[in-house]
Amino acid sequence: MKKLILSAVAVLFTVGAFAQTQGIGYGIKAGVNLPTYHFSDGNNADDTEASTNFHITGFMDAPITSMFSIQPGVSLQGKGAKLMDNDLGTLTQNTMWIEIPVNAVVKFPAGGGNFFLGAGPYAAFGISGKNSYKGDWGSAEQDFDFGKDGTQKGTEFGANFLAGYQLSSGLTLGAGYGLGLSDIAPDGVDYKQNNRVLSFSVGFAL
Repeated sequence: MKKLILSAVAVLFTVGAFAQTQGIGYGIKAGVNLPTYHFSDGNNADDTEASTNFHITGFMDAPITSMFSIQPGVSLQGKGAKLMDNDLGTLTQNTMWIEIPVNAVVKFPAGGGNFFLGAGPYAAFGISGKNSYKGDWGSAEQDFDFGKDGTQKGTEFGANFLAGYQLSSGLTLGAGYGLGLSDIAPDGVDYKQNNRVLSFSVGFAL
């Protein structure tokens, strides 16, 4: 994990040095996540219902040209899913990850602001997890760990996709989708598990 974080810092400095003549910007955004899990076992695949979580992201905008920029950042991402929702009650799993995205973003001037589209890879590190049950039998919560002996693997890799509009004032309205590509299921099971996250955000860029 330390090597990955150091690599991310190196990317930030490299991008900043390359784009310093263009004028680097910074921003922050936050909003709601609607995460799900994708399960597969080689023969069948299934997606869970979405739960509700949140995210907050700080990012650097390093212009390469007037329309194209690189946006590395650091994000606190709430993921998870609704694992059960029936007459017996609701079982929800909430997880929290530190995510390091590096997105390539294209901007299209329109109406005094800019529409933007972007995509790029991310690495994420699990920091907390909790199972929550609510039903006729009452309610209960249980924390769980990440890692070799945990409920999920502690490291994840995937791809981000984003779109939105930035006003001339710097206010941004956006939507995104996180496609988990690495298997986060614990060792010793006969299925694969991937994160999926649909998100909506409001932010401000300088």
